[in-house]
Amino acid sequence: MANSGLFEILLLAMIAGVILFRLYTVLGRRTGHEPPPKDAYRVSGPSETPLTGDAALPARTQPALTAADPLTRGLQDIHGADRSFEIGHFLSGARQAYELVVTAFAAGDRAALKPLLAGDIYGVFDSAISARESKREKVSFTFVGFKDVKAVHATLKGRVADVTVCFVAQFISATLDSNDAVVDGDPKSVREVTDIWSFERDVRAKDPNWTLVATSGGEA
Repeated sequence: MANSGLFEILLLAMIAGVILFRLYTVLGRRTGHEPPPKDAYRVSGPSETPLTGDAALPARTQPALTAADPLTRGLQDIHGADRSFEIGHFLSGARQAYELVVTAFAAGDRAALKPLLAGDIYGVFDSAISARESKREKVSFTFVGFKDVKAVHATLKGRVADVTVCFVAQFISATLDSNDAVVDGDPKSVREVTDIWSFERDVRAKDPNWTLVATSGGEA
């Protein structure tokens, strides 16, 4: 199966270090104006539209969780340590973060990426963009939407909260040379990718930012 070099670089870059998201206002914080979530552990649904794209995709159904479920216990522990934490709001922010990073990298938008990435990681992304530019290549990229976004693991160890999110995303991606010939990918085919991102935060720290500490995944 042909994989876009764009997302191979993206995955390697994220595994190589830690990405700091400046998402105080969107990751796990109440604003006081949110409608009650229909499902506390997911944000995607058949009635929602993706942040980019023409139409919503059907969402998978997550089984109901009970107090004995490890995920439920973990989320309850985090909420107990930080009363402002709301998993539905956190997942909404995680969706925005995912789309923002992959879209900005595809576009070679350094200005958008720089405030979102730790210095060393930004250097990796910048080098990959520069390599693409030196070959006069560009990426044709359309983010279609999410099929599913859900928390799959949550723990509180001491003062460190960890939430792992599974993203099932669809997009169209192809790398083109200076003559617009396809080097990799397919500009007409929708690809489905499943990515697992783990976020951490010290719940007692004044810094409200969540840190992306691990990623894994690939095409379905």
